[in-house]
Amino acid sequence: MNEERYAHRVRQTLNHGLQDISPAASRRLEAARHLALSRQKQPEARLALSGDLGSLAFLPGSPIPYLKQILAVLALLAGMWLSFYWHSVQYISELEEIDSALLAEDLPPEAFMDDEFFTWLKEDSSPD
Repeated sequence: MNEERYAHRVRQTLNHGLQDISPAASRRLEAARHLALSRQKQPEARLALSGDLGSLAFLPGSPIPYLKQILAVLALLAGMWLSFYWHSVQYISELEEIDSALLAEDLPPEAFMDDEFFTWLKEDSSPD
């Protein structure tokens, strides 16, 4: 409330002083004001970087206003794909180890003819 009262008093004082200014001085002040406004720099819409890639900020009028969200979704998808790929590689390497261990063992030929052995192989290799 005090700021509004102070602004009102300043405005009244400046308005009261307008009557004491000569018309020539008033025209010069107006010309100076227009010159200052014409030289004032206009804000440009541009890319502003502040630190890392995650803090890309676009000013209004940018052609890609949702770049942060797009980059976040792409990073999430890449992370999910890498996780899936890594788990599948691990799973395949585990299967390779089991197969190599089975093939490297000296099993008698009768073991391959045993029905229980084939049942065990099917149960062990069935996907869960």
